[in-house]
Amino acid sequence: MSKTTRATLVLGKLGVKFALHSYDYDPDADRIGLQAAEALGVEPRRVLKTLMAEVDGKPVCVVVPSDREVSMKKLAAIFRGKTASMMRPADAERLTGYHVGGISPFGQKKRVPVAVDAAALEETSVYLNGGQRGLQIELDPKDGARALDAIVSALTA
Repeated sequence: MSKTTRATLVLGKLGVKFALHSYDYDPDADRIGLQAAEALGVEPRRVLKTLMAEVDGKPVCVVVPSDREVSMKKLAAIFRGKTASMMRPADAERLTGYHVGGISPFGQKKRVPVAVDAAALEETSVYLNGGQRGLQIELDPKDGARALDAIVSALTA
């Protein structure tokens, strides 16, 4: 597995300190984030999942703890929209340049607005996808939110 991805290159260029962690990715897992947390021996709230969604038809990136669900109503409101829905996996892959299960919020092909759940910033460190299946980036959540120029708000139901 390569330790260099578009995500790690972006963080390196920004001078963000991070550590990489590999794990055995299970393509049959019901919930990829929870599987990653278990494989890494980390609390699920510290492993953040990267979701691609649409607000009023416009793409957005959403980062929330893997043990929580996004509130579509809150997501729409944060981006001043009326409706929000999850993006189709094929569209998410085309937009980000990453494969589902390996979508990182960092280094996506097309930059879109990002929202991070406020609960993530309460942790001393969090894990985000490193841009390929089975690779997680551990970093300070505040550094991650800054690097993403993210809106930080309560996003979960």
